Amino acid sequence: MSLNLRKSLLQLIFSGAYMKRWNDRLRPAELIEIDKQAHKMIIAWLLCRLSGTDRSPAERTALEEKVVEGGIFDYLFRLAITDIKPPVLDRIRADPEHYRLLAAWAAGEIESRIRPLDNAFFLRFKEHISDPAAGGDAADILGAAHTLASAWELRLLLTVNDSFDEEIKDIGEQFRRRTDAYAHVPGVPGMAAVFHGRAGGPETEYAAAARFAALCGRLRFQKRWSQVPRIPETSVMGHMFITACYAYFLSMSLNACPARRVNNFFTALFHDLPELLTRDIISPVKKSTAGLEQLIRVYEQDELQRRVLGPLVAGGCAHVADRLSYYLGLEAGSEFQECIIRDGKVQAVSFAELQSTGNRDELDPKDGEALKICDILAAFIEAYTAMRNGITSDQIQQSFWRMREQNAGRKLGDIHIGALFMDFD
Repeated sequence: MSLNLRKSLLQLIFSGAYMKRWNDRLRPAELIEIDKQAHKMIIAWLLCRLSGTDRSPAERTALEEKVVEGGIFDYLFRLAITDIKPPVLDRIRADPEHYRLLAAWAAGEIESRIRPLDNAFFLRFKEHISDPAAGGDAADILGAAHTLASAWELRLLLTVNDSFDEEIKDIGEQFRRRTDAYAHVPGVPGMAAVFHGRAGGPETEYAAAARFAALCGRLRFQKRWSQVPRIPETSVMGHMFITACYAYFLSMSLNACPARRVNNFFTALFHDLPELLTRDIISPVKKSTAGLEQLIRVYEQDELQRRVLGPLVAGGCAHVADRLSYYLGLEAGSEFQECIIRDGKVQAVSFAELQSTGNRDELDPKDGEALKICDILAAFIEAYTAMRNGITSDQIQQSFWRMREQNAGRKLGDIHIGALFMDFD
């Protein structure tokens, strides 16, 4: 088995950390593309869960995989056309021939980065960007999630632009109309009430899920490496999205079954969710005192129950809370523990067991060590990029070399992960 993940693709995924959103508006906080993509995919996951209650496990997995791939494809397309503002893109989309030419150009720009990963994946990317609305329920979920995540940003901008920027009010009305077009998707009306500031009346169905989605947005403000100057800065939310993309790509190299690929993406997307409640506590601090790391984990679990899982259950979204618990490894002891679900019970397994007998959709498998590798890779890219951009603090350099040397000989089954770390020098 060979590792098809390449340095160039890792760097491409990270490059969204440079892309500032709404940069023609006064912003109370920087709004970054990878943060928006993370928030979009969190919302999309919730909409999948809320709209999948009547689906079989196989149908739900198929829907979620279409949403994951579609979300990644949308992001890659956005990276290719970074200089085109949304209103201009809307006008291009209105002309099928012009849009066909743009999509073909974007595919050519991205091809060398993703075709080595998997040729079929690249062909699906080309097909998706040529007609993103053709994806049925998955396209509706992604379209709604995109609009809602942008609406969340707009509400933030309105706090400092509302008194003098008349255009921004028109943009808000456009978002409301676009959101209303997805009102048939379960969960969207409740999220629209929260994200567009319509709350205040009777409790909308799935309001608990909407409040959870809005709460997750606060991870945009929480910076990683907060005591260390870096260019670009990354938030906890952006880091989670980068890790999720890496996890999906590594899952492809592992020949993971569809359920495992989907679970790995969403587990990585939520892996730092507890930092919403505790803030980022760096590993040296966690490990500085005996028992401190376990104490922090107990506190995280208590706060997760009080502020996230409990309200979801009380709001009629127990199935969402259960799934989130599985991703966060609350029963297995860690989000970085390989798991399957057998006879309705979570069962911890080794990587070897997961890769051999556990790699089946009906066992609902998810990785542990592979996700930890992707988490480290995302941090490694952050340090590497800061150094390339001229930030030479001792902490950045020491972190980079420590991660590189500790993982230089690392293997995952018969895949040599260390070779990927050694590509960066």
